[in-house]
Amino acid sequence: MACSSFYAILFFLVFHQLYYPPIQAAFSSNVYIVYMGERLHDEPELVQDSHHEILSNILGSKEAARDSLLYSYKHGFSGFAAVLQPSQAASIADLPSVVRVIPNKILRLHTTRSWDFLHLEPIVNEGILLRAQYGVGSVIGVFDSGIWPESESFTDEKMEDIPPHWKGICQEGEEFNHSSCNRKIIGARWYVKGYEAEFGNIDKEEGSVEFLSPRDATGHGTHTSSTAAGTCVENANFMGLAQGLARGGAPSAALAVYKVCWSFGGCSSADILAAFDDAIFDGVDVISMSLGSVPPLLTYVADVVAIGSFHAVARGIPVICSGGNSGPYPQTVVNTSPWLITVAASSIDRAFPTVVTLGNNITLVGQSLYIEKDFDKFYPIVYGEDITTTDGDEDAARSCDAEALNATLARGKVLLCFESESQRSANAAAINVRKVDGVGLIFARFPTKEVILCSDVPCIQLDFALGTTLLTYIGTTNNPIVKFSLPKTSVGQLISPEVALFSSRGPNSLSPSVLKPDIAAPGVNILAAWSPAASTLPPDANGKQPAPLKFKMASGTSMACPHISAIVALLKAIHPTWSPAALKSALVTTASLTDEYGQAAVAEGAPPKQADPFDYGGGHVDANKAIDPGLVYDMTTKDYIHFLCAMGYNDSAISLLSGPHTPCRKTSNFLANFNLPSISIPELKKCIKVSRTVTNVGPVESIYIVRIESPPGIDVAVDPPILSFTSSSTKKLKFKVKICPRLRVQGSYSFGNLFWEDGFHVVKIPLIARPVVDEFCTENWS
Repeated sequence: MACSSFYAILFFLVFHQLYYPPIQAAFSSNVYIVYMGERLHDEPELVQDSHHEILSNILGSKEAARDSLLYSYKHGFSGFAAVLQPSQAASIADLPSVVRVIPNKILRLHTTRSWDFLHLEPIVNEGILLRAQYGVGSVIGVFDSGIWPESESFTDEKMEDIPPHWKGICQEGEEFNHSSCNRKIIGARWYVKGYEAEFGNIDKEEGSVEFLSPRDATGHGTHTSSTAAGTCVENANFMGLAQGLARGGAPSAALAVYKVCWSFGGCSSADILAAFDDAIFDGVDVISMSLGSVPPLLTYVADVVAIGSFHAVARGIPVICSGGNSGPYPQTVVNTSPWLITVAASSIDRAFPTVVTLGNNITLVGQSLYIEKDFDKFYPIVYGEDITTTDGDEDAARSCDAEALNATLARGKVLLCFESESQRSANAAAINVRKVDGVGLIFARFPTKEVILCSDVPCIQLDFALGTTLLTYIGTTNNPIVKFSLPKTSVGQLISPEVALFSSRGPNSLSPSVLKPDIAAPGVNILAAWSPAASTLPPDANGKQPAPLKFKMASGTSMACPHISAIVALLKAIHPTWSPAALKSALVTTASLTDEYGQAAVAEGAPPKQADPFDYGGGHVDANKAIDPGLVYDMTTKDYIHFLCAMGYNDSAISLLSGPHTPCRKTSNFLANFNLPSISIPELKKCIKVSRTVTNVGPVESIYIVRIESPPGIDVAVDPPILSFTSSSTKKLKFKVKICPRLRVQGSYSFGNLFWEDGFHVVKIPLIARPVVDEFCTENWS
């Protein structure tokens, strides 16, 4: 079993915590850490003696002190840990030599954090990991840039035999042979014909890296694959940051790698479609695709992702796609086919705070992934706009456009630059700072939890408010200087999850009645395996090239997608007969609308706002609840064909996509009645009735009562208000929803929710409506 030794320790601890409560409770509740700051003596023995003396005075004897003491901290700092009564701890806290007395807490090993943040924990008996046996027997097909098979995340030491339904191959190529596959990477293929037909043969320039094989040269595919199904790797970290246990969401699932993306120019549609074709034959259980087009969207019958995924879904293979990184702007979400599961990116509760100290000793806290050891000294700082070249653009210089910066005035200095509409990337700004011989970058940007790794010069991110504070200091000081501290890893200090600033937003520009994205998952600062061939770290202060990266932090809906892919693989292992639509419904209807503190979830933006379905679909994924959703909104291939008919595609176009089918027929309001786990009415001109059908996947005899949170300005009524499932033969029930605008005005989108509740299950779908009028009263125009 994957991670068995680690999980065995956790089970051992839980077992003793459950069956020996008096000892464990007494121990954990009476251990205190006494922190005393810097050592007063250079001799460790003298420091330890001082601890004994304090304990002896409080406890009454040297013997009692000896029995109480657990640890004496005497090398790096002074302090001790001891078993004390609360009153004794309070007495010690009053001593002038004591800085702080801290109650002991039981801490767990940290993972790449996102899976623990999602509560996918192996010690939860009814949790999704144990119920799905960590994904044993599942095959996740990853369409991406390949894989680095030597990564520790892909060892097959704890893996079981290759699933019997697997029919794929291990395709050899450059620096990738049959032995590169194992019981974890059970299949690998690479596709370059479409790419080379477009751009010519791959001709690797000097200094560039690519492999004509499934081997990953960019790191992206290795990262997404290990996030979905990587085995356990202890002490994984990004150069000391985010250290902990790295594991994929389905650590016992097998991986099938389909390299369709290349480091020199993206992913060919022809290659992607070939990969779909092979994956369906090979026997993958889930397809994970962290790729897509950019708006404007192609029609469904011209989009290879829509086409390939249609065929996969028709054969019971769920396809999970990233929603794009063009946020926070509306109508930017991609991969919008209703048969896809489209994923938005949200944050986790981990940060990397870095202190910026000004020459006047004022400190500002930003975030950074910079880890050099010698930057903790003062450097002069200048504002980009203040060193614009004679013929340069001040706006471009403000955001660190190299062509606009005076290299003579920038040399040897830290530059302060501000994000602009044309320059949103801290890394791009850092490259420009390096070009003009700057030594560092402070990049002020919209508030976001995403931290960018700059590969050319150290860079620190501040929000606009702190950036303006720094700008004021520069403008009022003759010789402004700054220094950076090294970043730290902080967990549990951020309110999360929040929808990421970059995550693409709805509404769906191609078919607004289909809510996209569907679900949100962690996609900010995710630590996972990386390709050493893609290491881009600069030499250190001594000119030494750092060792190639084995793990790296990355952000994007690309990182969110494999989280959902893993969860879907686990759900499918528990419910092998569920359709892709039922699996998606289970995710959407059980998703959370709040952060970990119970407050309404926030979407990063300019400014941040309360999140709505265009930001996160049904909400933030709750994998453990999705196991037992109670009711699902199910669909078949026939429903998707009717959807295409309603979208206006003719029979011949649909036949090209789906094969022979019953000719399209006129169906009123089909788009509104399409059995999605959401109701979206983009043009509500008058009262409308829509229908939905739910399938009972919970107890045979169940009674559900409706609860409505109407969108503002909209009246909603449901008939019937009670759904009674009384026998095994009554699996499906239909209900109708009447939606009426209160005012005859042109409005914006309003958001609400419809709930079915039976006292245990809460089955929630978003309600979305936008009132419109047929024509404006022209006599009111001026």
